[in-house]
Amino acid sequence: QVQLVESGGGLVQAGGSLRLSCAASGRTISTGTMAWFRQAPGNEREFVAVTKWTLTRYADSVRGRFTISRDNAKNTVYLQMNSLKPEDTAVYYCASDREYWGNSRYEYDSWGQGTQVTVSS
Repeated sequence: QVQLVESGGGLVQAGGSLRLSCAASGRTISTGTMAWFRQAPGNEREFVAVTKWTLTRYADSVRGRFTISRDNAKNTVYLQMNSLKPEDTAVYYCASDREYWGNSRYEYDSWGQGTQVTVSS
């Protein structure tokens, strides 16, 4: 059973930075896919970023500001978020799958509980 635990969320002013962490157990992240999604109130859960092996993909809304990375020794994936905007406010979720590495939330087989990110203007 895969377990994902996010941390690092909080309140930050616009223009600031946060780094989210997702610690995985039950799956070796170096061989699987790790992704970040987010969900704002009243909105659907949307894709943010994904990494598989050395490959990465980003949503257009965060490309150039967010960076997804992994530490295989710690079995942990990170999301470095810079130049944060109020519209980045959401609950951020870590997701994982053995193979799929696209942007559809329906294809990932494991999810964390989420961590709140709030960006004030």
